[in-house]
Amino acid sequence: MYALIESIKLALASLRAHKLRSVLTLLGVIFGVVTVVAVASVIEGANRYIAEKIADMGSNTLNIQKFGIITSFEEFLEANRRNKDLTLDDVKYLRERMTLATYVGAAGNANTEVKYGNERMSNISVRGVTASMGYIDTVQPEFGRYLSDMEEERSRYVAMIGADVADRLYGRREVVGQEIKIEGLPFEIIGVAKAQGSVFGQPQDEFVVIPITTFQKIWGARRSLSISVKGPENAKFADLQDQVKMLMRTRHRLSYSDKDTFGIVTADAINDLFQSLTGVIATVALGVTSISLVVGGIVIMNIMLVAVTERTREIGIRKSLGARRKDILLQFLIESVVLSAFGGLIGLSIAYGVKWVLVKFTPVPASMPLWAVAMALIVSSATGAIFGIYPAWKAARLDPIVALRAE
Repeated sequence: MYALIESIKLALASLRAHKLRSVLTLLGVIFGVVTVVAVASVIEGANRYIAEKIADMGSNTLNIQKFGIITSFEEFLEANRRNKDLTLDDVKYLRERMTLATYVGAAGNANTEVKYGNERMSNISVRGVTASMGYIDTVQPEFGRYLSDMEEERSRYVAMIGADVADRLYGRREVVGQEIKIEGLPFEIIGVAKAQGSVFGQPQDEFVVIPITTFQKIWGARRSLSISVKGPENAKFADLQDQVKMLMRTRHRLSYSDKDTFGIVTADAINDLFQSLTGVIATVALGVTSISLVVGGIVIMNIMLVAVTERTREIGIRKSLGARRKDILLQFLIESVVLSAFGGLIGLSIAYGVKWVLVKFTPVPASMPLWAVAMALIVSSATGAIFGIYPAWKAARLDPIVALRAE
């Protein structure tokens, strides 16, 4: 243990004695660590962001859509030809036959202009929903309330608006009871939703929610709907999904060999798709990092060889005083590892700064995972160990008599 501590002290003393050379030596390691940690932070942040902002459907909730998750244009063309529009009749069918569902709701979507007095907003998302979506939707009112069954049945002209719509049109959010015009028609505001923020810089609060029956009176009933199914907290999600799939296949009169004519979207499916995409980015980043670490390791090996040459007389003196080969080997190997690990620490500091800048000044989410920090330190130290073996071995094999003659 004493020899190890002394070797570390000697390594640190060598770093202090050659500061500029040490920093230049470590550029490859620093760049590699910055790359892997920064990319890992962005990927980790994006995965969490997707799970919280996009894939959050609520607990035990799935979504039935005409297309589902499409990953290619050919797949879209095939689904567009094969899949059927989803209607309120499908919602009614599921409500009557689902035994594992607590709520079944539906939503349709259109974009239009909304206005209040002389203020107007264009390209606002108008969602027509069933009243049951109030128990399923992750968007909930901050002021007022959600839509009621009576308002859906009677096709009332009422609306719950997003926080940005309230801020832009009225300059405040407590606007329950005010009037808003959608497609030129007056709607009474019955609620203002809690602010959702933005996703990758795109606002999520520019929307209006109205009864689905009112929506279909304005935009027609031929648009395909999105159906949401929520199960009880203690239900197995896989069983809920299987029952939905079975009933929808029965509803669409599909035989055993027929492909589904609908798509089921779950939070796990969205997360899996996104993580498969980020996995490609991580692989590319790992390749770039590997190259920079190899280059950095070669530079460390060259510098350590120079250090062995510069300190040949010192090695000879130590051997003449009783130092063994393994003592010399350990000294130079630890020096190489400390040098490389120090580069890893510098890279971590820079990567943390990059992450802070991204979070502070850009819409890119980032979160530095502990596994990336640990991996950066382990890999940087391992680089020093691997590429420091040859110089340390060379130092250990020096003949003490020849070493003492060195100038």
